[in-house]
Amino acid sequence: QVQLVESGGGLVQPGGSLRLSCTASEFRLDYLPIGWVRQAPGKERAGVSCISSSDGSTYYADSVKGRFTISRDNAKNTVWLQMNSLKPEDTAVYYCAADMPPRLSSLVRIGITPEEYDYWGQGTQVTVSS
Repeated sequence: QVQLVESGGGLVQPGGSLRLSCTASEFRLDYLPIGWVRQAPGKERAGVSCISSSDGSTYYADSVKGRFTISRDNAKNTVWLQMNSLKPEDTAVYYCAADMPPRLSSLVRIGITPEEYDYWGQGTQVTVSS
């Protein structure tokens, strides 16, 4: 069983930045592709970004390209989502999710749908508002 824990959410003004983290206490995250999925009020979950387990290949949704960066720190068993130039439409609960068994990096590069993830964290709220 993979238990994921997110942190780093909060309230930020438009144009501001936040860094979300995803970690697991009893599982090595570097074995699995990890993604970030968000759910805004009244909307379905949507994939934001994901990173492969093998070569660091990444995927970004068009809505966040150039603003968000996903990365891994294997020594800390952590996956980060750096979010810059935040907009009100980025307001959502952000979930960390893991893909098991790990898919090929070539498949990670085209994105992972929320339905394809196998393990989820509890979510962290991000609110972008002035």
